[in-house]
Amino acid sequence: MTASLNEGHRKRLRERFSKASLEGFHDYEVLELLLTFAIPRRDVKPLAKELIREFKGLKGVLDAGVGDLSAVNGIGESAAVLIALLREMAGAYINERMSGRARHVRSPEDVFDFLKEALGDGVGERLIAVYLNSKNEILGAESLHEGSLKSFSASPRKVIEKAIAFNARSIIFAHSSPAKGPAELDRRIARDFEDAASHVDILVHDYVFSGKGTRLSAREAGWFKGEVG
Repeated sequence: MTASLNEGHRKRLRERFSKASLEGFHDYEVLELLLTFAIPRRDVKPLAKELIREFKGLKGVLDAGVGDLSAVNGIGESAAVLIALLREMAGAYINERMSGRARHVRSPEDVFDFLKEALGDGVGERLIAVYLNSKNEILGAESLHEGSLKSFSASPRKVIEKAIAFNARSIIFAHSSPAKGPAELDRRIARDFEDAASHVDILVHDYVFSGKGTRLSAREAGWFKGEVG
């Protein structure tokens, strides 16, 4: 790709993001856009695709350490640090927006309202874990995955065990999506979370879906096998 064509491609990526955030972006395009800010005058699409392949998805890339990222041919220290910085900033952003917002969860609507207040609108597709104490008060939340769930590859048990760091008694998972309704994949992931939680002293209260004009509680819909104690 020549320099002029490459610059035009970068400009179009930025314009797409400016107009519609990450809606319609493939995972590699999200990473490609990020890399344009660290690697000038070069076609970074192949690098983005290589990172997605090497770390098995966008989440894997964001979870990787600076050393592991730098080991990928073509990814220098600046790009590796930028990716790691984005991950840390995202966590700090969510925690700051949620600070001082301790509240009880009594229904799925409480979760939807909390996430809207904490994250705002237009955050794109993502899967979030909301951690609760024994009184069903929200302790905090964590973004587990951004983009299509088709590329979600984290171990359900590892996800559940993250709640221990929050000293949480239970978790509610929330999937925000541009789709009109949940897919069969949502049901499978919700059941996988429930199965994983049965092996540790953590409860899965619910898995809620928020799409275009649609809100669904997996527990109310009967997706789960057991009752919440």
